[in-house]
Amino acid sequence: MARQAGERKAETRRRIIATASARFKTDGIDGSGIATLMSDAGLTNGAFYAHFASKDDLVAHAVADQLRAQVDALTSLPPGRAALQDYIRGYLSTQHRDDPGAGCPNAALLDEIGRCSSAVRDSYTEGMTSIVDVIAAHLSPSEPAAARSTALGLFTILVASMQLARAVSDPALSDDILAAGIRNATALLDVEKAERPRS
Repeated sequence: MARQAGERKAETRRRIIATASARFKTDGIDGSGIATLMSDAGLTNGAFYAHFASKDDLVAHAVADQLRAQVDALTSLPPGRAALQDYIRGYLSTQHRDDPGAGCPNAALLDEIGRCSSAVRDSYTEGMTSIVDVIAAHLSPSEPAAARSTALGLFTILVASMQLARAVSDPALSDDILAAGIRNATALLDVEKAERPRS
């Protein structure tokens, strides 16, 4: 009985995190109140504090969960440069741009995370570092530390390009920004490949 109750509580917590993540990415952290977040999960306000100490606590867990999913997606990529190019094109796609709720938390929430509590920023820092480390390992499996600067640059291009593409009001300009981001990210891969020491 106690085990079933524990499993139900864990499942409810997961549901709150999943629905809150989508709401945060669509409406922003500040624009998402606890009442709305709990309604999205099909629960009452009173149930919130059975799972989280505060809204900041939920934000930290939602950010960690979303970034962990990105790490898993990157880790599952097959080896080789082509897979990373496919990832770049998928990230900087019009589909991703037009559906922030289902997309990357970096591009959707970065400006707000910078103003959040240290707990949220610590959660973000850990997840973002893991993403960069996985990209570096994909670029240079034998020497990931040597590719970390390139991985940081690639991550920056992806996130900044998506933020700009979503911010502008001109659809043609937005498409141009995505296309430029793909070119710049691919060029960075070309530079990294050219500079990699030959064994």
